[in-house]
Amino acid sequence: MSNKLHIRRGDTVFVLSGNSRGKKGRVLEVYPKTRKAIVEGVNMVTKHLKPSAAHPNGGIEKREAAIHLSNLMLVDPSNGEVTRIGRKLNKDGKLQRYSKKTGEFIKNE
Repeated sequence: MSNKLHIRRGDTVFVLSGNSRGKKGRVLEVYPKTRKAIVEGVNMVTKHLKPSAAHPNGGIEKREAAIHLSNLMLVDPSNGEVTRIGRKLNKDGKLQRYSKKTGEFIKNE
C-alpha cells in the first residue's frame, strides 16, 4: 500500500523550514519511500566529482539534495499562494487534489 503524498513531480512548492526557507521551486523528483523530494534550486549541496571519462579533471559542482516533504507546501497554480491540500471526488468520480484555500481542483500535470 502506497502513501498518498500532497506533492507531485512538476508542482511548484514553497520551502517552510531549513536553510532554503522562503524559496519557491519546481519539484524535479519525489521519493515516496523516504518521503523526500528534490526541488529545483533548493537545498543546494557541494558534490566532489572524481575524474572520469565524462569529467577528465573531476571537480566540484553544486546540485540539489533531497528535502523532506513536511518542509514543503504546495503553491496554488490559480493564485500563486501557498495552500493546504485535500482530496475529494471530481465530477467523473475520481479522487483528485484540491486547494483548501480556494476550493478549486488542482490539475495533475
